Amino acid sequence: MRQTAALVEHTKANGLKVVVVAGPVVVHTGGATSLAGLIRLGYVDALLAGNALGVHDIECALLGTSLGIRQQDGRQEEHGHRNHMRAINAIYHAGSIPEAVTKGRLTTGIMYECVKAHVPFVLAGSLRDDGPLPDTITDMNEAQDAYAAHLKGAGLVLCLGSMLHSIATGNMLPSWVKIVCVDINPAVATKVSDRGTGQAVGVVTDVGLFLDHLKKTLVKE
Repeated sequence: MRQTAALVEHTKANGLKVVVVAGPVVVHTGGATSLAGLIRLGYVDALLAGNALGVHDIECALLGTSLGIRQQDGRQEEHGHRNHMRAINAIYHAGSIPEAVTKGRLTTGIMYECVKAHVPFVLAGSLRDDGPLPDTITDMNEAQDAYAAHLKGAGLVLCLGSMLHSIATGNMLPSWVKIVCVDINPAVATKVSDRGTGQAVGVVTDVGLFLDHLKKTLVKE
């Protein structure tokens, strides 16, 4: 984690971008607060994810749950299985994620901090998405182009708990761009490396714990 923090600082000092690729497990493991803090403090230059990260981050921000599980104590919320659809509907009522922030409907979380800090984000859709959110790009060619555009000028990519998006991102990068792949499953780091991204460094740990320590190391808390 200290080495990753040093990579982040070195990348920023050299005028290159730090790009985060994140899956919904960031929210499930309690890492949303730490990632939001890193975005607010200027350590993240772009966020690449799928529809699920946006949905569960907004669910957590509005209702305090992720997949219906309360973030405060890990217990199941009664009728919590409906919360992700409530979150999607709230954004549709506002018009979009930026409009939800402007209207004061969304006041915390990863997506909120991206909007407030003017950090670009891409939510790439898939066949299995609920909703999806109005901001999600459902055309895969467009989503891939958007990913590639925000990866230009990147010096470091942090892949957090998302095997498919990590592999996709790695395939778009030149070999000199450093990649740190964090996942609780060691097979994920292996697959990212095996599929052509040999420069990827795997960190096998809980993503929420990793983000908490990374933020504390960077901000010297």
